[in-house]
Amino acid sequence: MNRAVIVIIALLVVGIGAWAVRSSSGGSGDAALMPVAFEGLDDPATRATAITDRARPAIQGNPNARIKIIEFGDYGCPACAGFYASIKPQIDLAYGDADDVAFTFYDLPGSTQNSFVASRAAWCAGDQGAYWEYHGALFDNQDGWRLSPSAPLGQLESYAANLGLDQGEFSSCLRSDAHAELVTANLELARSLGVGTTPTIMLSDGSGQGARLQSSFAAIQAAVEAARGAAAGGETQGSDDESGS
Repeated sequence: MNRAVIVIIALLVVGIGAWAVRSSSGGSGDAALMPVAFEGLDDPATRATAITDRARPAIQGNPNARIKIIEFGDYGCPACAGFYASIKPQIDLAYGDADDVAFTFYDLPGSTQNSFVASRAAWCAGDQGAYWEYHGALFDNQDGWRLSPSAPLGQLESYAANLGLDQGEFSSCLRSDAHAELVTANLELARSLGVGTTPTIMLSDGSGQGARLQSSFAAIQAAVEAARGAAAGGETQGSDDESGS
C-alpha cells in the first residue's frame, strides 16, 4: 500500500487538481461558492499530506470513540436528506449516548451548484456551536435552496437566524472564503478514497481498517455490533493471556 493511501486511511481511523472559482454574481460578493486551490494539492509528492492536513469531519459524540460511523454526504443530495430523515434518527437512538461510538460527517458537495456553499454555511454555524442544528436545517429545508439559480445566501442566512445565531458573525463568515479549504479538502479526501456517490457510509473500528457499508440502519448496526464483539473478544484474550502468565 503506498504512503498516500496509508495517510488517508489513517485520517479516517483517528476521526478524525482542485480548481479555484469564486463568483460575484447574484449578490454573493466574495463568498466562496466552489472548491478552492490550496498549497500542495496539485503536487503528487505533497497531495496526500496537503489534503489530510486540512480535511476533518464534523463529529457527533465522543471524539475519542473507538468506533466511528462515517458519512460522506452532500447537503444538496435528496438521498442524503432521506438518510438524515430516516436512518440518522435510528443511529442517534441506538448510539447517541454510547461512549464507544461516534458519528462523523465529511462534506462531499457536488450534486448542485449550491452544495459547496451550503457545506461552508454549516461550518460557519459550527463556529457558533450550532453545526448539527444547522446540518439538520439544511436537510429539512433542502427544497428551498438546492436548485436556486443564484447563490442562496439569503436562505442560508435565514436558517441561521431561525437558530438564534449571531447574524453579523454568520454573514461575515458565509460571505467570505472561510472554511473553503476545509470543505475542498473533505471533497478531495473522498475522491482519493474512490468515494463518488452520496451518501457513502463507512465504519472505522479502531483497528486501522475501514469498511464501506450499505446505507441502511441494519447494515450499520450489524457492523457496529461486530466491531464491539471483536473488541470484547480481544480484551478477553488479553485477560486470559495475563492470567496464564
